[in-house]
Amino acid sequence: MFNLKDKVVYPGHGVAIIDEVIKKHVGGKEISFFRLDFIYKDMTILLPVNNMSGCGVRFPSDKLQIKKVFDQLYKKPDKKLEYLDFTPSGWNRRNKDYQLKIQSGSITDISYVYRDLMCVAQQKELSFGERKLLMLAEDLLCQEIQVVTSQTQSSVLDQLHAPFKQFLFQQANIKQFSSAV
Repeated sequence: MFNLKDKVVYPGHGVAIIDEVIKKHVGGKEISFFRLDFIYKDMTILLPVNNMSGCGVRFPSDKLQIKKVFDQLYKKPDKKLEYLDFTPSGWNRRNKDYQLKIQSGSITDISYVYRDLMCVAQQKELSFGERKLLMLAEDLLCQEIQVVTSQTQSSVLDQLHAPFKQFLFQQANIKQFSSAV
């Protein structure tokens, strides 16, 4: 299914290239591993050749799927934000859901997390955990979109921020106004 020099997406970590096959002796058996070198991180991992899909590794999305992701970002969140529970227990439930979506490796699920957290940021300042998840979701989306569309990071980030530009512009004006007063 996977071959040397294929680009793959490893859930929760991003895009990597299958660089080589390494054979190691484990428990008295010789096992073949793919060495994955991540494109946008200084990281390498070994995955058993016969269990790649079991780890959630997949090929990058196609351009049609990337278009669907951008369409999704322009939609309103599934849940009404005014009814979100901003208490610690509410965050714990949302965090668990967001973590599962990110670990699924699905670009669609990651776009839901990104959109929801960007929308939550319109209502309140994000906590450390929320900001960390937002940055992870943005990084994972950016990596895959860069690989699929051959665009620069700044170009992809501009596209990811576009659905939320009005909000980001308003936040910048509020901060400038409050610092001027």
